[in-house]
Amino acid sequence: MAISQIISLFLLHLLLPLASISLSQSSHQLMCEVGTGNGGSIGGISWLPASLSKLLIKGGTVVNAHRQERGYVYVEDGIIVAVKPNIKVGDEVMVLDATGMPRGIDPHTHLDAEFMGTVAVDDFFSGQAAALAGGTTMHIDFVHPVNGSLMSGFEAYEKKASKSCMDYGFHMVIRHWDESVSKEMEIMVKENGINSFKFFMVYKGTFMVDDKVLLRGMKRCKSLGALAMVHAENGDAVFEGQKRMIELGITVPEGHALSRPPMLEAEATMRAIRLASFMNTPLYVVHVMCIDAMEEIAKARKTGEPVVSGLVLDDSKLWDPDFITAAKYVMSPPIRESGHNKALQAALSTGVLHLVGTGHCTFSSSQKAFGIDDFRKIPNGVNGKMQKRFLYFNFLLDPQHSYIHTRKQVCTHIELKQHMSFQTIFVSICCHVSVTCSARIFNIYPRKGAILVGSDADIIIFNELRNKSKISSFENQYECIRSFEQFLIQSVQPFYLDQYISRFSIDLINSIDQSSHVSRTLGKVEVTISRGRIVWKDDELKVAPGSGKYIPMPPFGFLFDGIEKTDAKLISSFKAPVHRFKSDV
Repeated sequence: MAISQIISLFLLHLLLPLASISLSQSSHQLMCEVGTGNGGSIGGISWLPASLSKLLIKGGTVVNAHRQERGYVYVEDGIIVAVKPNIKVGDEVMVLDATGMPRGIDPHTHLDAEFMGTVAVDDFFSGQAAALAGGTTMHIDFVHPVNGSLMSGFEAYEKKASKSCMDYGFHMVIRHWDESVSKEMEIMVKENGINSFKFFMVYKGTFMVDDKVLLRGMKRCKSLGALAMVHAENGDAVFEGQKRMIELGITVPEGHALSRPPMLEAEATMRAIRLASFMNTPLYVVHVMCIDAMEEIAKARKTGEPVVSGLVLDDSKLWDPDFITAAKYVMSPPIRESGHNKALQAALSTGVLHLVGTGHCTFSSSQKAFGIDDFRKIPNGVNGKMQKRFLYFNFLLDPQHSYIHTRKQVCTHIELKQHMSFQTIFVSICCHVSVTCSARIFNIYPRKGAILVGSDADIIIFNELRNKSKISSFENQYECIRSFEQFLIQSVQPFYLDQYISRFSIDLINSIDQSSHVSRTLGKVEVTISRGRIVWKDDELKVAPGSGKYIPMPPFGFLFDGIEKTDAKLISSFKAPVHRFKSDV
């Protein structure tokens, strides 16, 4: 496979190399008070009645996808008002001294999701809190219809999201087709701010749609200016593969991967691409996990989104003799054998692939144990909302792991200068793949995805130079499933593993003694700022449930540019109908 020919889109979140951060004493005192709500505390989370309206970040490198520059960022009421080399402010303005500013959007999550007879452990507070601790300031979740109704599904997810603590948007899942679905899709787009619809080509008997539904859905998406998304695996073939494994007596977790090999992901990807091309509408392929599917996306120049687990893991843990260890790696499409992940890393590093998601969907060990006698009953899903930034930094920003060797391979959107170092160039690429490209695809740029005047003040301060990257973690009332645990212990230390936030309490976990494994520093998110509010600082969450905000996403993003001309050109190429004369018989 020629990696240079793979043209796809990914979503992973930015890790920016920064120097140390310092806060003045007065600023520190103010930062500890920032939050929302009516005052008080919940489970150790503290907040005051109102958030500060004015904030100056100075001494930093302002990082956008197209360039980097030293400068000051001034924020009022959650909006960036000025980005200049030097800004003077009065005593009423809170001042942060920093050395760099990235931020992140995760376009693929499943919080509080009902799936395979159970509900994901992370809800809209615990999952979002983990994201804020990891430097992500917005995510897009998937809404499922309720009793066939898109509107009922939207209302149900509005209730789920009532406890949110960060910005979020929604995709909508389509599971069947009739006239009411078509009408409700229009309502979702025009009134509810949804500009993307997902179609499952797998999970036969539950989520799976056939080609007829997929074609009708794509046609409707095109007319509404909404992006069609697919989970691409051949559902009928997977169903047969599962039956084969059971007949062979392979009921354990490795049967999951064996029943749905890369060829089935590639076939469905190819089919979806051909149907989208036939309809002449943009297509977004979620969680691309294998070389085979990536090659299909490359040939068609469509939008593909692998997930972080597919970038950094291989399938070896699915063969672990301990059931719980193996089961926590079960997701769909499955994590592939070694080699696929390296190809995805190379494609992302060289700018061939553009963004990466997490697919964050977490289940406890007791939930995973539903499939102890039948892998088909293991809830599919892994974590990643907090870890992705550090994993990305390790594999892509570090020259020892990165595949970028020459500036000719760098994305053309960056303003290159002769003196730019490898690290400087790659930081801009990181910004593009972590946030800007996602914001553009889902048509919320430049409100999101940039540090520009008028943009939302979504900023993180990330310190690369910390000797120990201590991340305060959240202890869940359920046993935590962490599919990256063994990988992190062996490969990219030091790192303090996260657990998920309990609805009732937040505690720091004890650090794991990793002295014998330390190889390098991953850095640390010092401060996360969302719409001008400091929401994470000093290893503490500083927001309350209900402080999040829904972000509507308008239709007809840039992927729809030129479609009318393409349609006209196609029609003109038909050279039909031919004008004929009826002859007398």
